[in-house]
Amino acid sequence: MNLLQATRHRSIIKLLAPTEDSEWETNRTQLGAIYIDASCLTWEGQQFQGKAAIVEKLSSLPFQKIQHSITAQDHQPTPDSCILSMVVGQLKADEDPIMGFHQIFLLKNINDAWVCTNDMFRLALHNFG
Repeated sequence: MNLLQATRHRSIIKLLAPTEDSEWETNRTQLGAIYIDASCLTWEGQQFQGKAAIVEKLSSLPFQKIQHSITAQDHQPTPDSCILSMVVGQLKADEDPIMGFHQIFLLKNINDAWVCTNDMFRLALHNFG
């Protein structure tokens, strides 16, 4: 991965798991810019395929304000020139308590643009019942 690719990759990570005010609060439909029609999102076990379905899901999330804190991130190149990323952190939505989250996504360079082809998100909730 060259410097330009690394910079673009960091930009995508900030969109997917931001650390400050961003499209997550102001206009979630703008997040569609990083997905393509073949992209897949799994959000808390629910699967969505295609840019339109993903944007619809992200836009329908019930919070008004959200803050993310990324505590760890790992990235690996794949044999087919993609980037596999895992992000772990905490988020606070509206007045809810702080919750941990995990997010894994696969970035692919298509026509000199990095896009997210696969995205999986889970809150780190423990059910000790």
